Order: sequence, then structure tokens, then C-alpha cells
Amino acid sequence: MRTYSYIVLCGFLFWGCQEVTRPERPDNLIDSETMVGILVDAYLGNAARSNNNRVLREHGIQIDSILYAKYGIDSLQMASSTAYYAAEINSYLAIMDQVESRLSLLKKELDSLDLVDAEQQREAKQQQGKSPQRNPSSVNDPGLITPVKD
Repeated sequence: MRTYSYIVLCGFLFWGCQEVTRPERPDNLIDSETMVGILVDAYLGNAARSNNNRVLREHGIQIDSILYAKYGIDSLQMASSTAYYAAEINSYLAIMDQVESRLSLLKKELDSLDLVDAEQQREAKQQQGKSPQRNPSSVNDPGLITPVKD
């Protein structure tokens, strides 16, 4: 009985192993540099969608359609290029590393702009909080009322 179960198990393993077919290189493959730009914009669009989904729906904004129009591609070309790059793991990892570095650069840039903006707002509040100081020379100004002496 034990040998029979081993034979059945080996049979399942043999039939379970199948040839995995990789997608062929599409004729209209999106080059890797353009793919990086598309993915960066897609991640930014998804962040905007998760932040202001109601506003996007109210104005009828379709982020995918905007991306397709911006890069001059269609959804089939995007899907086939994504499938091809995903099957070529080394090139896909290189693309994703570039996407990650671009997004981190954008984040640093925006964070530094936020710091500058916060500093400017703090300085403006300080300026508004200060009362205008009198110049000591203005005491002798002839336009001022002179104090009465007893």
C-alpha cells in the first residue's frame, strides 16, 4: 500500500509539472524608460485617487485615460508590456528600482518645499504678531502733541 501511494504521489507530481510559457515580446513594447514614467505617474495617480476619490469622481477624471493619452498608449499595449516585463524579472526589478528612486526624489523635493513654506508662514505670523515699534526720534516730531508742563 505504501509503494502504491508513492507511485500515485509521483504521478501527481509528474502531471502537476507543466511548462510555463512566458509572454512573447510584443511588437509595440513600451521601452523601459517610458515604462518608468508611466509607473511613477500611475503611483501618483493612485495616491491622488486614495486621497481625493470623491473629487475625482465628481469631475469625471479617469486617471488611467489621462496616462494613456499622455504617453500615447492604449490599455492593451500597457497590459502586454507589463506582462512581458513581469516575466523578465531582472528588467522588471530594474524598472521598479528606478520608479522607487524617482518617487523618493519627488518626496524629498516636496518635503523640502513644505519646510520652506512652513518657514515662510512662521515668519509671516511673527511679523503680524509684532506691534510696530516707535522710533525714539519720533518723540521730537513736530506733528506730535507736546506734553503739557506744570
